[in-house]
Amino acid sequence: MKKKFKKTKKNKGFSEIYGIHSSLAALNNSSRKNQKLVVSSQNEQKFRQFRQRVSEFIIMNNKQMNKIYGNEKNHQGVYLLTSKIIQPSIEELINRKKKSKFDIIVILDQVTDPQNIGSIVRSCSLLNCDTIIVSKKNSPEITPSMVKAASGGIEKVNYIKVNNIKDAITKLKKIDYFIIGFDEKNNQEINKIKFPKKVIFIFGAENKGLKNSTKQQCNLLTKIPIIKDLKYNIESLNVSNACSIALYEFYKKIYR
Repeated sequence: MKKKFKKTKKNKGFSEIYGIHSSLAALNNSSRKNQKLVVSSQNEQKFRQFRQRVSEFIIMNNKQMNKIYGNEKNHQGVYLLTSKIIQPSIEELINRKKKSKFDIIVILDQVTDPQNIGSIVRSCSLLNCDTIIVSKKNSPEITPSMVKAASGGIEKVNYIKVNNIKDAITKLKKIDYFIIGFDEKNNQEINKIKFPKKVIFIFGAENKGLKNSTKQQCNLLTKIPIIKDLKYNIESLNVSNACSIALYEFYKKIYR
């Protein structure tokens, strides 16, 4: 049995979602138009309530699903084909954020791994950050692996691609955002910062860090204090871990 809609280019305008939590979140998003839901027999009862929300509702055994959709560890007995989320433009975002009294935005500068970004989306969704901004040039589209790693967070967090990160930062500064870049070579520790009410955190690629041009746009550079393990060559945090810690520092000081 061949998998219908297998290639992404044949599904223009649609997203492929795998996994229980990500699919449940998408199905509960009223702005999505759901084309096809495939579930294993074990998951039928859990997803039966969504029969009326999809054009096709298909039940398969695990063997069939593994053959069509790959390893069960990846799909968890659920596949959903649904419309893509329409993301706001940077101009629309700025109009929404002008009157915000408290806010946090994350900018990812040359972070390319979809699973890392998905993990960051998940952290953002849980720590009151509703926007991630990335560059069109060197950032991935929203992929199935990103959505799965986000575990439903992609339904709550804007993922905005811009032509120029520098221009986006300049525009956001004009509506009172304070720009904090993360640089492990800096001496200022994040836990000692008194945060302004509207902040942007900027993270660079794990192996490169922030570009010098990006650092120059920051109001402040900081780092997350860690104990480096030189014996086992563990010298830095994964970017998604670093982002989670930073978001929590902001959350506990501003929102709690």
